[in-house]
Amino acid sequence: MDKKRNFAHGFVLRWKYNQLDMSILSSKHILLGVTGSIAAYKAADLASKLAQAGAQVDVILTGAGEKFVSPLTFQSVTGRRAYTDKDLWGDEAHILHISFGKTADLLVIAPCTADTMAKLAHGIADNLLTVTALAATCPILIAPAMDGGMFDHSATQQNLSTLLSRGALVAGPASGHLASGLSGKGRMIEPMEVLGHIRLALGKKGKLAGKKIIVTAGGTQEAIDPVRVITNRSSGKQGYALAQAALDAGAEVLLVTTPTALTPPVGAKVVDVKSVQEMLDVLISESADALVMAAAAADFRPTQVAREKMKKRDGIPQIELEAAPDVLGTLSTLGGKKRRFKVTAGFAAESQSLLENAEEKLKSKGLDFIAANDISASDAGFGTDTNRITLLFADGSKETLSLMSKTEAAEKIIEHIARLLE
Repeated sequence: MDKKRNFAHGFVLRWKYNQLDMSILSSKHILLGVTGSIAAYKAADLASKLAQAGAQVDVILTGAGEKFVSPLTFQSVTGRRAYTDKDLWGDEAHILHISFGKTADLLVIAPCTADTMAKLAHGIADNLLTVTALAATCPILIAPAMDGGMFDHSATQQNLSTLLSRGALVAGPASGHLASGLSGKGRMIEPMEVLGHIRLALGKKGKLAGKKIIVTAGGTQEAIDPVRVITNRSSGKQGYALAQAALDAGAEVLLVTTPTALTPPVGAKVVDVKSVQEMLDVLISESADALVMAAAAADFRPTQVAREKMKKRDGIPQIELEAAPDVLGTLSTLGGKKRRFKVTAGFAAESQSLLENAEEKLKSKGLDFIAANDISASDAGFGTDTNRITLLFADGSKETLSLMSKTEAAEKIIEHIARLLE
């Protein structure tokens, strides 16, 4: 059964970014176009999140967009004035749209109505937003929003095809309850998911563009019976942060993940697994430029799995354990590192003799480098939002990272992946 899921479109993003810790947005110039849809209220939230992430956000409202949200709202959340059609005829009119079009890193139109989609497709430039879009040299990302039947209408679909053929990026729409009371496809996706698409767009030409990175994440589960499993405390946060950092760097990302409470970052292809054996089977069947083994794979599993749920009335069961498959060790034995991965990195989550155990694992698994972290630390163990890591490399060098967010730690690790691939 094909377990792959593509999160590039259509899913509500529940993965919470640490205090909007997104270095890819730092100092980026984002133009945010807001058109006449009830979903314009989401644009205010999106503008706020972009500004919090360090982006320079200039908002352009259409006349219809002003009917839903005022320019003052956007000025309040971005710290910058918002622009309207009045500015098209003001003192800056002869250069404003050209300036915007040439200096922006990305033009995002969210929400984008059927009317604005039609104007973009046909090159109609009758307001400040559409004339800026015509002058823009940066990528354009649209988040459609419209009521029942409008998105699926043949005219809208033809306009969408035209925009896609010109390289426009499209995020959504989602299906659900619409303003009219109807239910169907047309809802603008949520701001956090739009942010994921923005990151994907900004990272396309990153240092890992054209590279494929496999990241494993979470704690594996070894079945005892149909109800119970042996697992560990891994939350998957560090692995998911690594997947996002690789996407930010332009990589194609395959995320091999155990069940977690997190949602994969936008753009990652996902394979769901539970046991160590399932994870190993996937990795044996895949190839990539780099493998980052961030998952906490079980060392032991029951020798036998009960076919029925064990009952308390039957007494305390005696569970015999055996060694679980050694993922990195097996790949190394099979020649997997040389055949499938140019760079292989692992993690050593230890509660004692941190560096000694990490170095032994680095050598025995034939890794290019390993990230050692002390899981007994309250601020750097399983389930935390921060990590304190020491990187050990195959050439004997070492780098100690101070306490930082798992997002920042992931970016550091991905930088080393990129350097080794060079």
